[in-house]
Amino acid sequence: MKLPSAALAASLVCLIVAPVLAQTPPPAAPANPTGTVPVPATRRVTCLASTQSLKGQDKRDQMQLCMAQARLDCLKQAIDQKVVGEPRKTFIKTCVGSDGTEQQ
Repeated sequence: MKLPSAALAASLVCLIVAPVLAQTPPPAAPANPTGTVPVPATRRVTCLASTQSLKGQDKRDQMQLCMAQARLDCLKQAIDQKVVGEPRKTFIKTCVGSDGTEQQ
């Protein structure tokens, strides 16, 4: 006789808990009033990691290509977000993750 009463108790718990969980609001996303999407400044680090196994001129060439692609991707993002002027330069530098100078 314990089995039916246990099943009844479990279903009552489900009936009580389900509506409470359904009313819990989802975690709030951070407010971003400008509409821009923050991008972690890791593109330079990614380029460094991808060229780590190379040496000499091959490493320099691949690093330049990778950074050029990263800048292009950041420029496309700035254009999509309609960032213009001096803020665009800052945005791209921040997006790429460097101060604009190449160090080898």
